[in-house]
Amino acid sequence: MIEVKDLHVSYGEFLAVKGVSFTVNEGELVTIIGANGAGKSTILMALMGLRSCRKGQILFDQTDITTLPAHLRARQGMAIVPEGRRLLPDLTVEENLRIGGYIHTDQAIVTEELERNFTLFPRLKERARQISKTLSGGEQQMLAIARALMSKPKLLLMDEVSLGLMPKFVDETFRIIAELHQKGVTILLVEQNAKKALAVADRGYVLETGHIIHSATARELLNNSEVKKAYLGGV
Repeated sequence: MIEVKDLHVSYGEFLAVKGVSFTVNEGELVTIIGANGAGKSTILMALMGLRSCRKGQILFDQTDITTLPAHLRARQGMAIVPEGRRLLPDLTVEENLRIGGYIHTDQAIVTEELERNFTLFPRLKERARQISKTLSGGEQQMLAIARALMSKPKLLLMDEVSLGLMPKFVDETFRIIAELHQKGVTILLVEQNAKKALAVADRGYVLETGHIIHSATARELLNNSEVKKAYLGGV
C-alpha cells in the first residue's frame, strides 16, 4: 500500500528523520513506536504531504507521491487522524464529519458514510448536534477518527491517538483501532504507548532519533528484551 525509501525530513537545519525506509501492505496494521521527539509524527506529516521531504521517495499504491500536495494525497485515498485531534471546535459533530467526507461528490455516499460512522461510534450519533469543543477528550478522539474515516481511505494514518486521554478512553480507542483492522482498514499507527500499539499491530518499527533501529512482527518486538527495557517498562 505504501513504500517509503530513504526518507529524510528536516526542520530548517535540524534533520528529524534520517534515511528511514519501511512498507505497509494492504490490510496490515503497522505501528511505529519510539520516545517523544524520535521523529514519529514527522514521518506521518511527510507521508500526508504536510511536511516536504529533503530526500527520499514515497510510493502510494505503486504511484510516486513524493511531491504531491496533501489535498491530492487525500483524493488518492490517504487520511490522517492528527495529533491533538484538530477538530473544528465551533462546529457540531455532524458538521465535522461531513467536512471529513468532502472528497465525495455524491451526497448519497456522504450520508452512507455518516451512518456507517454513527454505527461504529454510537456516542457520536447521540451527540450529532453538539458543538465539538464541548465533547470530552475521549469523544473528541472518536470524532477525529470518524472524520478521517468519512473519506473511505485506503490508508489511515493515526498520530498519537492515546495522548492526553483517560485510561478508560485509551482502552476504548485501541478497541476501535483493533475493530477497524479486523474490518480490513490498512493502518499506520504512530504511538508513544508502545505496549498498547504492539498489542493490536501486525508488525512494528522502533524509531530512535530519526533512525529505525528495530523492525519485526509485533509479537517479536513485545518479547525483545531491548525493546522491553526501553519502551515497555520491563526487562
